[in-house]
Amino acid sequence: MLRTALALSLSTPVLRPQKPLYVHSSPRFSPCINLPSLKPLDTVCCHGFSRRKTSLSGCCLSCNTRISAFICRNHGYGSIKVRAASVPDSTGEFEKSSDAARTMQLGAMFGIWYLLNIYFNIFNKQVLKVYPFPATITAFQVGCGTVMIIIMWALNLCNRPKLTRPQILAILPLAVAHTFGNLLTNVSLGKVAVSFTHTIKALEPFFTVLFAALFLGETPAFWVLSSLVPLVGGVGLASLTEVSFNWIGFCSAMASNVTNQSRNVFSKKLMVNKEETLDNVNLFSVITIISFILLVPAAIFMEGFKFTPSYLQSAANQGLNVKELCIRSLLAGFCFHSYQQVSYMILQMVDPVTHAVGNCVKRVVVIVSSVIFFQTPVSPINSIGTAMALAGVFLYSRAKRVKSKTKPKAA
Repeated sequence: MLRTALALSLSTPVLRPQKPLYVHSSPRFSPCINLPSLKPLDTVCCHGFSRRKTSLSGCCLSCNTRISAFICRNHGYGSIKVRAASVPDSTGEFEKSSDAARTMQLGAMFGIWYLLNIYFNIFNKQVLKVYPFPATITAFQVGCGTVMIIIMWALNLCNRPKLTRPQILAILPLAVAHTFGNLLTNVSLGKVAVSFTHTIKALEPFFTVLFAALFLGETPAFWVLSSLVPLVGGVGLASLTEVSFNWIGFCSAMASNVTNQSRNVFSKKLMVNKEETLDNVNLFSVITIISFILLVPAAIFMEGFKFTPSYLQSAANQGLNVKELCIRSLLAGFCFHSYQQVSYMILQMVDPVTHAVGNCVKRVVVIVSSVIFFQTPVSPINSIGTAMALAGVFLYSRAKRVKSKTKPKAA
């Protein structure tokens, strides 16, 4: 139903006092608005008379049509212009429905993000168990992502960015850090349990605060520093009681934290003047392609040609199921690129703090699912340490949210 507000204005600029309106007029020449049929609503009258409340439920007597916007004549006062402004009652309902639809869309995207991450870690661990060549596997995974990106650009499923030379030079350090971060993560996953790798990677906020203070000159707030105490203590407790503890796996996971947070520092320092055409999704796409170009020669130099038909045939003679290896490698590569693509899409829809909270929940989901799937033995003390570390990540995200809310007030 529509609510209609009437605005009345005189066409004559000066109005001298006269007798009351329509005092001598007969009912046959009453004003063109059928007053008895009008219901209370706000009106604005520039005559200076008392304002009444009417609603537009009458009709124009001169043309016998429903009133929407018209001009009616008043013999004593010149022309009175009446404008009907329609205000839909359903505006609030429409906004509520759009908010609900956006919330449902975000929830679905978070669910896809978590699900793809779970499957990636499972498939990736299965491949690394029988094919212990992390550099080759990482190159294959970013290669799958590169093929997917080229197909999406060719089919115009997403806009292909037009890069300038300064942009490429600014993105290159990000791509190098991204390459090392993924490579070191796969090295860790090949040496220790999935749950332990992700517990160590929960230390990312610690390195975020450290590098922001060292390179960006940002002073962390008290609550941010306080949240790091259970985080660092929980990771230390989990490391001391981890059954699958391995120094190579531990150090590579810690090094991946360093490279990933270095990437964030580079993005703040170098991508300040990023052009509008290069959004988060396209930035990730370009980084993936550069990582593939960097990883192929690095994998060949470090591990040799380990994905050739002759090598796979020799591995099959030793009992390796080559078909299952290829299928799981393809699935891991697809999930690897897809979950990161969805992550960047979510980052464009929410603020970074909300994304960080979602990433914390994702790490909990991955740890729990990997422990259940691989039946990883977990001691009570190890569980307490992991819970402390994840609680520290959550508190850090909350502290960052409070800090982001208080910034405008300080300004």
